Amino acid sequence: MAESEEEVDVLVQRVVKDITNAFKRNPNIDEIGVIPCPEARYNRSPIVLLENKLGVESWCVKFLLPYVHNKLLLYRQRKHWLEREALADITCTLLLLNPDFTTAWNVRKELLQCGVLNPEKDLYLGQLALTKFPKSPETWIHRRWVLQQILRQSSVAGRSKKPQQSEADAERSQQLSEHLARTLHQEMKVCSDAACRYPSNYNAWSHRIWVLQHMAHGNVKVFHDELSSMRLWVSMHVSDHSGFHYRQFLLKELITEVSQTPASTSSPQQRCSTAPSSSSPPHHSHSQANGELSEAEAAAEEEWQLSVNTVLQLLHQEMELCSDLIQSFPGHETLWSHRRHVFYLWHHWRRDQQQLCSTNQESSSPVLGSNGGPGPHTLNAQSSAGGGGSVNGQGCAAEAMEVDRASLPDPRDSKRLKTGVLLPSPPALPSEPSFVSGVLDGCCNPEQRRFALAYKKWLDTVISQQP
Repeated sequence: MAESEEEVDVLVQRVVKDITNAFKRNPNIDEIGVIPCPEARYNRSPIVLLENKLGVESWCVKFLLPYVHNKLLLYRQRKHWLEREALADITCTLLLLNPDFTTAWNVRKELLQCGVLNPEKDLYLGQLALTKFPKSPETWIHRRWVLQQILRQSSVAGRSKKPQQSEADAERSQQLSEHLARTLHQEMKVCSDAACRYPSNYNAWSHRIWVLQHMAHGNVKVFHDELSSMRLWVSMHVSDHSGFHYRQFLLKELITEVSQTPASTSSPQQRCSTAPSSSSPPHHSHSQANGELSEAEAAAEEEWQLSVNTVLQLLHQEMELCSDLIQSFPGHETLWSHRRHVFYLWHHWRRDQQQLCSTNQESSSPVLGSNGGPGPHTLNAQSSAGGGGSVNGQGCAAEAMEVDRASLPDPRDSKRLKTGVLLPSPPALPSEPSFVSGVLDGCCNPEQRRFALAYKKWLDTVISQQP
C-alpha cells in the first residue's frame, strides 16, 4: 500500500483514470457500490466492473476521496488549474463517493452551461449516485436544475418555430416531444428505484411530484397511469407514508383536472337551467319544453356528468383499496391516515359541487345527492325502467319539476339522461361508520383498534359539520 505523498498521488490518479475507462468500456452501468476490502491484497486496480455493476474496493476510498476533494477546492480557489475534461472526471469520481458535496455539482453546472457536458450525462451520473445514496438531497436538487435546463431548451425551440413549419422543423419538434416523454418516464423509474432502496424516502417522492407538476401538468393520462402503477407499490409498502402522500397528490390533481370541463366551469344558472330562449325556433322550444336540451347543451351536460362520474369512480376505487389494505394489514397508521385524507377530498369535492347548483335546486340538471353521488334526477335508463332507483340504499323517488313555471314530466325520460352510466356508489357518510364498526367488531390487534377509534372520532366531527 502506498504511503508517501507522491505514491498516493500516482495511485489516486490511476484510480480516477480506471473509473473513467470503466464508463467508456460499459456505458450501461446501472449501479455502484463499495466492496468491503480493508487492504490491497493484489497488485491490481481497486475498480471492479462486473456486468453492469461498478465496485470500488474500500481500502482506496480513504486515499481517493481526500485527493479529489482537495483538487476541486484548489481549483475553486483559483490555486490550481484543471482542464475541463479532467475536471469532469474528478467531479464524477467525487460525486460517486460523496454526492452531497455541493461544490462539485456547481462545477458540473458550469461545465454543462459551457457545453462540455450534456444534460443526459449529468442525469445519468445522478442516477448512479442514487443507487448508493438514494436520499441524497443535493443529487435531487441538481436533477431538478438539469431538468429545468431541458425544459427551457424545449421551450425556446418551441417559440422559435415559424408559422409555416418546414418538414425538418416538424421532425425536430416531434423529436423534442419524444425526448421529453422519455425523460419523464426515466425520472419516474429513478424515483421508484430510490423509494425502494430507502423507506419513506421523502426526497425521492417530492422530486417525483415536482417532475409531474413541471413536465406533465394538465396531462390527465400521465396522472391516471401513475395512479394505476402505484397501486401495487403501496400494497407492498403499507407503512410508507410518503408513497401514500404521493397517491393523495395524484388524486387531488386528477379531481382538479377532471372537474375543469367546459360544463363544470360554466355558471350554475347555465348548468342548472333548461329554460328555452325566446328567439329559439318553435320546434326547438317544444323539444326543450319536454325536458330535452339542444345538441350543444346536451353535449356540455353529458361532459359534466362524465366528469362527475369519473371523480366518483376515482374516490370509490381508492376507498376500496384502502379498505382492503386495512383489513389485510391491521395495525398500520399510514393506511388510516390515507383513508382520512381520501374521505376529506370527497367531502370537500361534494360540498363544492353542491354549491355550484345551490342557486337552482329545482332545475332539470343533475345535482349531487346527500351521499355525494348523482341526485335523484340522475339515474340511467336501467334504473328508471323500474319506476325508481336507489343510491347507497336510499330511495330516489321522482317528483315533477318546474322550469319557467311549466310542469315537466319525469326528467329520467329525457334523452340526455338515458345516456348516463351508473357507476359504483362513492364512499358515503353512512358507509364509513359501518366500516369502522365492522373493523372494531372483529379486531384482535390493539393498534388497529386504537387507529379505528381515532378515525371514528374524527369522522363524527366531520359528520356533525355536514351541511
